Amino acid sequence: MNGDPNSEDQAVIGQIERFSTEVLAPAAAAIDAEGTFATLHRPALAEMGIMGMNLPEAYGGIGLSGPALYCAVEAIAGACGSTASMLTAHFLATDSLLLGADEALKQRLLPTAASGEALGAFALTEPMAGSNPADMRTTATRDGDGYRLKGSKCFISNAGGADFIVIYAKTDRAAGARGVSAFVVEPAKTDGVEIGRHEETMGLRGGHVFPISFDCHVPSANRLGDEGTGFRTAMKVLDNGRIEVAAQATGIARAALDAAVSYAKEREVGGRPIGSFQGLQWMLADSATELAAARALGLQAARKRGTCERYSSDSAFAKLYASEAAWRIADRALQIHGGYGYTRDFPLERYLRDLRIFRIYEGSSEIQRTIIARSMLK
Repeated sequence: MNGDPNSEDQAVIGQIERFSTEVLAPAAAAIDAEGTFATLHRPALAEMGIMGMNLPEAYGGIGLSGPALYCAVEAIAGACGSTASMLTAHFLATDSLLLGADEALKQRLLPTAASGEALGAFALTEPMAGSNPADMRTTATRDGDGYRLKGSKCFISNAGGADFIVIYAKTDRAAGARGVSAFVVEPAKTDGVEIGRHEETMGLRGGHVFPISFDCHVPSANRLGDEGTGFRTAMKVLDNGRIEVAAQATGIARAALDAAVSYAKEREVGGRPIGSFQGLQWMLADSATELAAARALGLQAARKRGTCERYSSDSAFAKLYASEAAWRIADRALQIHGGYGYTRDFPLERYLRDLRIFRIYEGSSEIQRTIIARSMLK
């Protein structure tokens, strides 16, 4: 799963780029305006194998390399950020199974997830435990042949349409992070799971996030690995997820920069295209440089995905820099468009709204700085 994209990967990426341009991009503005759940694209994504592109062929996936997966997510996000958000949330759930579940659970759930028949969600964040998941209050206590799961989660992408949700809970409240375990809950088959109305968000309006509350029984067979291993699994999953956030950020930033370049060539002031003015040229040059740097950091981390190398710092570098740089790139692109960029006739204001969450979720920029600094001070 490491190394640069091979010829087969490149062919898949090419198909995804065409699909993104021809199908996703034309629908993106309407999804945003109407707040339509981006699962409307799920059948088409499934038909192309995209729902399982992070999974090995043994579980029905197409087994893209880390860099190829980065490029694929980047292409999808550049066309429709909401669709990329829905898709990568699904990957968080399937990565949880791939990294933490026993073979029986993998064989039961991953093939249907890879085919797109089943949609996954990843439930870690709680109202009182965001940046420090070890503070979670959700509990899982032994109950007959399984566990009684009690608690609540918030901002859970895909939950309202999910066929399975990976929920992290405390099996030992006194053990901190070492007391966290992970479980699969299948809402349609489980009494006591309540999923609220999706949140009205600033951006990624088609990538719906939901609150969940539950007081339900979960069989022991639905536990991922041994008790107490959930936190370690979640951190490994987030290492992958942060690379995908970086890919989403660079995808949207690239779309914003492309729009700015086109506008700079076409828009004239005093009989000259605005791209001929040095001040604007420097804005474009700064943006192109930051985009190249962000992609380089993202691909550096992506090359280590699926290997035995540690890459927590690499994924933190990628997410931190890409999410911050993408905001600056899109902001410059809007500025280049002037007043038109502030209207909904152009996609710049949507790009900025979609990008804002990347500096917050899957570990805020401040948390990424903490991860990087701690690794340096060991």
